[in-house]
Amino acid sequence: MEFELFTTDPGSKARAGTITTDHGKIETPIFMPVGTVASVKGVHQKELKEDINPDIILGNTYHLYLRPQTDILKKAGGLHKFMNWDRNILTDSGGYQVYSLSARRKIKEEGVKFKSHIDGSYHTFTPENVMEIQRAIGADIIMAFDECTPYPSDYNYAKRSMHMTHRWLDRCINHLKKTPEIYDFKQTLFPIVQGSTYKDLRKQSAEYIANAGAEGNAIGGLSVGEPAEEMYAMTEVVTDILPEDKPRYLMGVGTPINILENIALGVDMFDCVMPTRNGRNGMLFTSHGTINIKNKKWEDDFSPLDPEGESFVDSMYSKAYVRHLFSVNEMLGRQIASIHNLSFYLWLVREARKHILAGDFTPWKDRMVKQMDKRL
Repeated sequence: MEFELFTTDPGSKARAGTITTDHGKIETPIFMPVGTVASVKGVHQKELKEDINPDIILGNTYHLYLRPQTDILKKAGGLHKFMNWDRNILTDSGGYQVYSLSARRKIKEEGVKFKSHIDGSYHTFTPENVMEIQRAIGADIIMAFDECTPYPSDYNYAKRSMHMTHRWLDRCINHLKKTPEIYDFKQTLFPIVQGSTYKDLRKQSAEYIANAGAEGNAIGGLSVGEPAEEMYAMTEVVTDILPEDKPRYLMGVGTPINILENIALGVDMFDCVMPTRNGRNGMLFTSHGTINIKNKKWEDDFSPLDPEGESFVDSMYSKAYVRHLFSVNEMLGRQIASIHNLSFYLWLVREARKHILAGDFTPWKDRMVKQMDKRL
């Protein structure tokens, strides 16, 4: 993997760059649609590629391990071939899913024993087998196994957890050296900074991760319910330390405003289920604020979903039509809403890139944050 940094915005730490892997270029800043179980929920690959057009999507190690299972993915030739996706894929480590299974798992130094949410069967994730699982899945960018601490978290617990995440990283790196790629392309490991919302822990973790010398780095544990101000403060601590010549990935974040504010702090990569999950429930993100498309006020509004957007759905369908689809429980409504939201997120990060390159990102960002911070 290679990363080329083109420019940094003069009024912030926002960056424009390009990541290049064996599956192509990724222009940053970038938002990665979440394809948890080898599918971006409700969106056909043809629409994903032609209408949303992301350079990279995300798959979930925990879910893909359980279904369809890694032996099926290996027989298929990896996740790219299994789901007919010839662009980049990133897989998370399963650490966040283990965090979310708090009543179904036990964390020890060796790894995590957990119960499947599907059938109650027991499984164990260790740094070593998570590397093997991600080798078998075959993503271009793979994540080190970590523990995602909850919010709020006791300081001593957060400290112990952070140090264990660092030890697990060392085990991931050592095991990868013994475990060659299965497919005909290279995979790149990203370590994950932890430390909850404690500045000194975040600083320690960022320094440890930076010293690991990986080709890219991630920031975890900042989409677990903490206030946005805490997220921004911790992100700023970390981006001040992580190498400038490596891409930075903030995991699981977030709203359009969260994304713009974290771009301003020097983050390059984002993912979140919000565009599709909220879309399926009738919430549409637009350049002028959020819309609950199920509200009666849109019943006879024949204007596009977002006049500034570039999604094909904005020119094809009106608010009144999409509201009608939701009111009659037609699955097409949820699909259009999902595609619209994903298209908007990709439009937003691409506009951010344009303004970073033009040198006027900060005033544009400030204007967009005010516009989007409304319920229409």
